Order: sequence, then C-alpha cells, then structure tokens
Amino acid sequence: MKYAVILGDGMAGYPMPERENKTCLQCANKRTIDSLARMSKVGTAKTVPQGFKPGSDVANLSVMGYAPAQFYTGRSPLEAASIGIPLKDTDVTLRCNLVTLSDAPVYAEKRMIDYSAGEISTEEARELIVFLKEHFDRAPFTLFAGISYRHCLVVENGKTGHDFTPPHDISDRVITDYLPKGEGADAFLAMMERSYELLRNHPVNVKRVAEGKNPANSVWFWGEGTKPSMQPFESLYGKKGGVISAVDLVKGLGILSGMKTIEVDGATGNWDTNFSGKANAAADALLGGLDFVYVHMEAPDECGHHGDAEKKIYSIEQVDGVVNTILSRMRDAGERVRLLILPDHPTPICLKTHTSDPVPFLLYDSGEEAGNGANSYCEEEAQKTGLHLERGWELIQLLFDK
Repeated sequence: MKYAVILGDGMAGYPMPERENKTCLQCANKRTIDSLARMSKVGTAKTVPQGFKPGSDVANLSVMGYAPAQFYTGRSPLEAASIGIPLKDTDVTLRCNLVTLSDAPVYAEKRMIDYSAGEISTEEARELIVFLKEHFDRAPFTLFAGISYRHCLVVENGKTGHDFTPPHDISDRVITDYLPKGEGADAFLAMMERSYELLRNHPVNVKRVAEGKNPANSVWFWGEGTKPSMQPFESLYGKKGGVISAVDLVKGLGILSGMKTIEVDGATGNWDTNFSGKANAAADALLGGLDFVYVHMEAPDECGHHGDAEKKIYSIEQVDGVVNTILSRMRDAGERVRLLILPDHPTPICLKTHTSDPVPFLLYDSGEEAGNGANSYCEEEAQKTGLHLERGWELIQLLFDK
C-alpha cells in the first residue's frame, strides 16, 4: 500500500456572488477529483485549533499529523530549518518578507501594496538581502536569504511575545495599526524603517520599477518562534515519507520530522509552478521505496491572497491533474494507493487572507472504493456528508487506517 497527501494550499473559500455564488472549488473543472468523491470518504476537518491563528504553519503541521498544541513553536523556525540555519535553543527567529509599501512620506502612514514585492525573483531578493546584511548584521541580529520574498532574521538570545502582523493579512491597508508592538519591538520597527531608506533607490528596485514591477522597498518582520522539537514521522506512524514543496515552511516541516525533501525543477510556489514535475516526482518516490509522500502546492493560496479567482481556479484544475497523474502511475504499476486530498485552510477571494473554517477533505482508497454520499469535492458537499474531524491532526491516522 502507498499513501499520499495532495494538498492544495488555500483551495477552499467562500461563495463568490460574481460567479453565481460558487466557490473556486465549485467553479474548477476537476474531473478526476470529482469522480473520486463519489467513491471516497468526504468530510470536513478543523486543521486550525481554537486559539491558533489560521496560518499555513499551524495548518500544515496539523495535516502532517502533529498536534499544534504539542509541537508548534512559531512559523519562522520551520523556514529556518529549510534554509539550513543552525539554531540554538536561545535563538528567536522571525520571517522577513520583502514587501512593497506606498510612497507616503511617513513610514507608519504607508499602505501595504504587495506582501510579496511582485513575487520578486530569488536572485534579485538575494542581492537585496546581502546588501541589507551590511547594515543590519550586528549583534544580536543576523539576516539570512531564503527564496523569493521569504527570508529570515535570527535574534541571538532573543525573546518572544511581540505582536507582529502577517503582511498578507493587510493587503491594501495603511500599516499604522499593524507595526511591531511589545517590549523591544522598537528595534524591529527601526530596521523596517531603515530598510525603506536603503532599498527604495537600490539598482534592483530602480530596474524593477522601470520594468513596471513592484519594488521590494521594505522588509516586514513577523512569524517569530524558537527552535522546535518534532518526533520523527517514521517513528510516529511507521511510514518512510517524503515532502514535495516549493516553500521553505513545508520543506522545514519535512526536515524537522525526518522526511526526505524531494526537489522539483521549476517549482515556484505559485500558479506557474511545475505541477507535472511534482506529480511525477511523487510517483517516482512512491515507486522508488517511500511509503508516503506529502505533495504541497502553494498556488491556490497565493492566488487567493491576490484576489485572483481566475488563477486560483486554474491552479485547482492543475491540482486535479496532479491527482490524475499519481493515480495513473500507481495503477499502471499495480500499486494500491490511498490519497488524502484537501487544503490546509481556506483562503477566500473576498478576504485575501486565511480563515480558520474547517476544510473539506477527500479520502480515496483504490482497493476499497466506497463513497459516503458526496457527488463532488467542494465545501458544500463535504458538509452534507456529516463526517467531521474536530482534531485535524487525526486525518493522517485516518489515511493510514489507524
């Protein structure tokens, strides 16, 4: 038996009045997944426990089978693991986004134009982070470059407890009420303000503006945390696993849980990612000796944050293609397979950010095709079945039939 989680980040959402009150899942042409729904267990699961913010960190940790209350220590440490940053127990890490702010003369009165600086390339971003390191790498702070707009600040002997706001939660808003708060937060705000002065006329940004792209004219800190300690996935569930993702957060979860990180050329973390490459890499891994793969696709979430329904629907349709490829290859190889298909959290187009609503899931077993009443895979059909898991981290046990 082979097992896979096919996770379309942020796939779920709310009905859209401009699209006949359908959600993106309902609008998408997903023939394979919808056909599976009629012979699968379909239901809802709460992946974000009460008291936790609805982030991809908490939600993916939950889907991967780890109770957030026991294992969650913050978002940034997970990304630090993927980047390869050696952390001490006394270190505090923060996510450092490169963002686009408006040109209001007072920093606190600027608007969050783009939390990803126009999906800035990793090469451009690295040049900017290296430049900022010359000014900011002073004890206790060290900047580390990551991928695209996602980077990391490490604070030696740091403290947690600050109030930070994820930049993707405040798109188009004035940042006044969302600046860092708490004891010692002035140091982070000072770095953010200084970064604007340093970056606004940097050659990388001058060139981006000339090309009609959003400049990466400020850093934005959030997602603080400390070094986590996670029990190896194989010792918990008895399965040799691998993770396929373009984002450091999910890669970091895989590394910290002892799973194999599987790289895919052309994986971007957005709608233009190499969906086919991910599908075939997953099938190769399963047929090559792994028992389990966690295939994470960020695209629907990114499109949701940008309020782009068209590209979110397209991304969901590509997820359907990934499912089709994995199923076809398992059948051709004569392998029985169980698939768990779901988002980690909803990212409604109307909100441009995450919610903690329960997510629809589909559990398919190629050797035991038996439905529970769903006619397709979407939020509405999942709710109709009445199957609900209040503890989302138990989904993985359902997948493994424990």
